[in-house]
Amino acid sequence: MDNSSYNIPYPSIDQVGVAERAARLMSRSIKKEAKIFALKLALNMVDLTTLAGDDTPGKVRQLCYKAAHLHDALPGLPHVAAVCVYPNFVRIAKEAVKGTDIQVASVATAFPSGHSSRQVKIDDVKYAVDEGADEVDMVISRGRFLQGHYDFVQEEIAAVKEACGHAHLKVILETGELVTLDNIRLASDLAMDAGADFIKTSTGKIQPASTPSFTLVMLEAIRDYYYRTGRMVGMKPAGGIRTAKQAIQYLVLVRETLGEPWLSNKYFRFGASSLANDILMQLVKQETGVYQSLDYFSND
Repeated sequence: MDNSSYNIPYPSIDQVGVAERAARLMSRSIKKEAKIFALKLALNMVDLTTLAGDDTPGKVRQLCYKAAHLHDALPGLPHVAAVCVYPNFVRIAKEAVKGTDIQVASVATAFPSGHSSRQVKIDDVKYAVDEGADEVDMVISRGRFLQGHYDFVQEEIAAVKEACGHAHLKVILETGELVTLDNIRLASDLAMDAGADFIKTSTGKIQPASTPSFTLVMLEAIRDYYYRTGRMVGMKPAGGIRTAKQAIQYLVLVRETLGEPWLSNKYFRFGASSLANDILMQLVKQETGVYQSLDYFSND
């Protein structure tokens, strides 16, 4: 296939400038009252995830129980946004979160490598949706993208979006494999033009995954796409965000780049299961004045 004719609608990304802007925005501090609000907001944006080879129905049910009962000893906590599982566990997860507003997400399209035929990927998506998935997380064909086959990548995303039907589509760029910020920006634009409801940094399997610079480039792409089309697209940094402090810094990044309408789990998520426990520890500290040990919180 010849290189794509897809046009890059933006100037080259200034790597130093992006790093400086991200560092400046993420260095801001907030006061206690705002901090508690931000912690609860971030908790409500977490996607609890289990994507391991040793996943079992019991492990998935435990994850779903935690999603709905984060820390019953502390009243007034929100739920997480979603649980994310492989397609064969979607039906189990759907049953386990029944009666809540917790979404069930499923990875698809030969996650995490993306190496398979388009038909296999489409079948994977349709199976997940038929099992009850509210959201589908797809991976782009990074090899094709790095070869310059941009039309192929965009057409594949559009085909997956069509296969999703009512389910929302999160498109994983795998930023750690895209090499440059220019590529991250271009992949973001391709995904949104193809119909992505969310763009997501990483599978969590490749490092670096989510960084402030990667995230800022993607947020700016979302901003420019909104100015161009009027359609709001969500963002999900995934991988490497483990502390409540980091989560709040990312919320500042979103607020200053996109504005308050994006400060909702409808448009922003964290793909970091371990983050939930650190946020819970910080909320307990704000409530009681003392830290609890991680032993008081389940890993799943």
